[in-house]
Amino acid sequence: MTRLARYLKPFTVLILLSVVLLFTQAMADLSLPDYLSRIVNNGIQQNGIESPIPQAIRQSEMNKAILFMSDADKKTTLDSYTLVKTGSADYDKYVAQYPTLAKEPIYILNNLSQTATDTLKPIISKSLLAVSAIEQAIADPSKAAAMSSGQNGFDLSKLPAGTDPFQMLSIMPAPIRQNLLQNASKRFEAMDESMIEQAAIAAIKTEYTALGVNSETLQNDYVIRTGAVMLLISLLSGCCTIAVGFLSARAAAGMARNLRRDVFNKVTSFSNSEFDKFSVSSLITRSTNDITQLQMLIVIMIRMVIYAPILAVGGVIKAVSTDASMWWTIALAVVALLSFIIATFSIALPKFKIIQKLVDRLNLVTRENLSGMMVIRAFNTQSFEEKRFDKANTDLTSTNLFVNRVMALMMPFMMLIMNGTTVLIIWVGAHQVAEGNMQIGNMIAFMQYGIQVVMAFLFISFIFIILPRASVSADRIADVLEIEPAIQDPKEPKRFPAPFKGTVEFRNVAFRYPGAEEDVLKHLNFTALPGQTTAFIGSTGSGKSTLINLIPRFYDVTSGEILIDGVDIRDISQHDLREKIGYIPQKGNLFSGTIDSNLRYADENASEDELMLATNIAQATNFINEKPEKLMTPVSQGGTNVSGGQRQRLSIARALVKHAPIYIFDDSFSALDFKTDVVLRKALKENTGDSTMLIVAQRISTIKNADQIIVLDEGRIVGMGKHNELMEDCETYREIALSQLSLEELAS
Repeated sequence: MTRLARYLKPFTVLILLSVVLLFTQAMADLSLPDYLSRIVNNGIQQNGIESPIPQAIRQSEMNKAILFMSDADKKTTLDSYTLVKTGSADYDKYVAQYPTLAKEPIYILNNLSQTATDTLKPIISKSLLAVSAIEQAIADPSKAAAMSSGQNGFDLSKLPAGTDPFQMLSIMPAPIRQNLLQNASKRFEAMDESMIEQAAIAAIKTEYTALGVNSETLQNDYVIRTGAVMLLISLLSGCCTIAVGFLSARAAAGMARNLRRDVFNKVTSFSNSEFDKFSVSSLITRSTNDITQLQMLIVIMIRMVIYAPILAVGGVIKAVSTDASMWWTIALAVVALLSFIIATFSIALPKFKIIQKLVDRLNLVTRENLSGMMVIRAFNTQSFEEKRFDKANTDLTSTNLFVNRVMALMMPFMMLIMNGTTVLIIWVGAHQVAEGNMQIGNMIAFMQYGIQVVMAFLFISFIFIILPRASVSADRIADVLEIEPAIQDPKEPKRFPAPFKGTVEFRNVAFRYPGAEEDVLKHLNFTALPGQTTAFIGSTGSGKSTLINLIPRFYDVTSGEILIDGVDIRDISQHDLREKIGYIPQKGNLFSGTIDSNLRYADENASEDELMLATNIAQATNFINEKPEKLMTPVSQGGTNVSGGQRQRLSIARALVKHAPIYIFDDSFSALDFKTDVVLRKALKENTGDSTMLIVAQRISTIKNADQIIVLDEGRIVGMGKHNELMEDCETYREIALSQLSLEELAS
């Protein structure tokens, strides 16, 4: 993977922007459980009352509350409120909100800093709870005995009927009242601070009712307001998801585009040596399937790998801050999840490398079957090929099934962990709620955070599913991109001398295929002159086509040198060298398009007259004119909709459009009948008389009139000269000639 990391560099801005959006999305998703907790705790349980500090309180109720405060706490509390009564400046503003203001003065909470708010909360919460407890005891005498101090003689159950306990407390000596405060504080110490605040909310609700506030409206407003915030956060998260999906897809598609471009460009620079290392089917797989695997990985990595850790870490922090005592439930789920993921991938990982090789094999078999269909039918080997394809297909299928079955276990197991974690949190949380150590909303929030943490690891597991196979694909792509072609242009290429003539000279040339034990061409020395035809003939495997392939540098010589106009072709750029050569391969290969587009492959700016001249020389005009669309006749891939002879003539015409000073015919007349062969060679002689003609042929009749015939046998030159000379001096040539023509035909 790291070998291809440079391809992500152009998309750094998109990736960084995705990270920012993912962080925003994660923060939004992590905040939702907190708002849900607020709806349950504050909106439902606390009737929409958010704070244990009342926004307004009657003066009579405040006078009761300060009885349970120290002098310092009393001053802090009264400084935090403003007394509003009839005639006050803000009377009209508050009387509509708190109708009771018309009957008695009320205290309105000032705008406090967070520090002041935190200081006031425990003071007023405990005081309001104490007041509420005494008021409940007055309403229910059975609770009065429980309120007795037991040490100072103040027993509510023994007070005379109609006695106001708050009036008694106000006139009670300071030492006794101080004992009461200390006893109350001891009771509050046994309670959690959040539970004290929640209990004080009930007293505040009663006070708001006494002030004339509609508690139902207060609750509905809080739930709607908090729900609207949750909706906005969800919309923000959704927008981030869409944006990240777009950016990640754009980055991944752009990287895949660049990879395909570079792989294609690299392959086009390959010499035949590199094509011997990589099969065509493998290169196709690497350019398509492998790059697609990598593209999918990049999308998932940007979308999940960055998001999942943020969600996991944030979820743990939020869960612990909600209730630290239940951290072990999430830790247990994570350990179980990681153990399963490690075990799963230790089994499946080795199979991913095998899958890509099996895809290569399937492509190879399919390609050979389609391209060789005529041969397969001719030899009635359909059943054999079907078995061969079936084996390749079955091997790939069985391996994929094994991997997919292993991976199929992940989802149900992870859902089991997720649901089990939920049940465990509810079970433990229910006990915490029952003991008064946790609020229901906090338990729900903790459960949501636990699910988010498990989901984060679930997202990471998706990466493990695709990462091994994509990693193999990345290595296969990098292997193609990093290979150095055996044939390189020189750092400072030379130029051919002007005017260019086209003299081709072999000086002591030897060639050995990469990895071969011995040379296939040995000590070749000859010169091909412009305006002359140099022909090569020999038995099958004598090295004719190999020799021809050295001139355009499809291979480089092992030793010796090939000179064109006195310049070593290795000192010339491949472009400049091949610009001077018109090459007609042994197997005429046409491209999908039209006859016109195939001819213009040599020179896209060629005029129609030049195209017609080339087709006339190549003896292709007659069959082209027979087509209704003439030069615009469609040509299928590989030229399969024309005959072998027509394909060969079109290949010759294509090379002639180039007007090259050097022409190479690699057994390019083999599919032509004798009459067409003779006429075509005569036309070539008349129209390309100044060019250097190099012809590889199997038929003596094709080369009999060549200016120079070179006879090859086992990679060596065993004869060189004209036809009559070789008939007398070269045994190998004479044997080939007599095997094809009679003495009378050879003499004519």
